[in-house]
Amino acid sequence: MEAMVEEKIGYLESVLGQFIVSTNTGLNRLEQNIATLSNEMQNFKNEMQDFKDEMNVFKRNSEKERKSMNKKWGELANKMGTIVEDIVAPAIGGIARKHFQVDVFDFFAIRLKTKNFNKSSIREFDVIATTDKLFFIVETKASPRTEYIQKFIELIPDLETWFPESKNKKLIPIFASLYIPEDAVKYLTNNNIFAIAMKDDSMDILNSQLLTTS
Repeated sequence: MEAMVEEKIGYLESVLGQFIVSTNTGLNRLEQNIATLSNEMQNFKNEMQDFKDEMNVFKRNSEKERKSMNKKWGELANKMGTIVEDIVAPAIGGIARKHFQVDVFDFFAIRLKTKNFNKSSIREFDVIATTDKLFFIVETKASPRTEYIQKFIELIPDLETWFPESKNKKLIPIFASLYIPEDAVKYLTNNNIFAIAMKDDSMDILNSQLLTTS
């Protein structure tokens, strides 16, 4: 009887030992798998960060190239004298429709030459467009220099001497160029003048915050 008990105990100890060995082996494999998965996840995370960094660099380079190209196009168009006719004027209708709910202008003219009220001076205006309530005046320069902007600012208070009808309409002054740097946009904004330039694939307003106050 005692021999049978000892035999069973020995069998159970053997089975328990095999179970412990098997369990330890399984736990070791699980730990190894977890460690491998953790390493793979870290590698994936590092690869995604590298990809994100590369995309940011590509985006910055693309933005620089786009701005550089816009400046070159502006310089070229200015030399050819076609920036108003070929680029700015066609964009005004879309901008007016998008931001000012204007479907059709009552009057639209490109490079309009007119005399002031006492006929003492004559001036050419790049784009003049009107509706029954709005008066759009567009000054276009390939190079948005500060002195060009300042002259446009000085013109606005005297606009009624050139266009008496503007007195009874809401004035929408616009300074246009293919590329306008941020400091120039800020200067225009501070003087309540809309800045339009190339934005993505078309011309649009750069200081849209004026739309809420105009």
